[in-house]
Amino acid sequence: MNNQVSGANIPVFLCCFHRSNTGETMAWSESVDTVLANKEGLAAFRTFLKSEFSEENVEFWLACEDFKKTKSSTKIASKAQKIYSDFIQADAPKEINIDFHTKNDISQNISEPTLSCFDAAQSSIYCLMAKDSFPRFLRSELYKELVKKHQDGNQKRWLPFL
Repeated sequence: MNNQVSGANIPVFLCCFHRSNTGETMAWSESVDTVLANKEGLAAFRTFLKSEFSEENVEFWLACEDFKKTKSSTKIASKAQKIYSDFIQADAPKEINIDFHTKNDISQNISEPTLSCFDAAQSSIYCLMAKDSFPRFLRSELYKELVKKHQDGNQKRWLPFL
């Protein structure tokens, strides 16, 4: 890149010390998937959900994503039982709000779990987050402050070197 400096053609190189996050942060507003797929976005969304006392939703969703990657049949059984005891069973410490039929289906099949045994519940929780929590997250001060922080930070990131 050549820029005119005092009438001379001198190459100017731009050096970036940190990756730009403004576009990435703004992209979070496109969908809950974008937030869930981004480490910083996920952390911010979790913080927001904690402030609303509903962090169990994203924790359940993440546990299901991890569960679906399980290869060993013995680990499938133990992970399924852990998810069930943490999120599904009555009075679970992080009990999620799912309909009776979904909860009942999982309860009846937990003794022989499959990688898809939590799919209906995960889908239900995903829809709840996407339609309810996510729009509130985008309107939250937490999200607005992150966007502003990244916009302010980007103005200081690029330094010209001659």
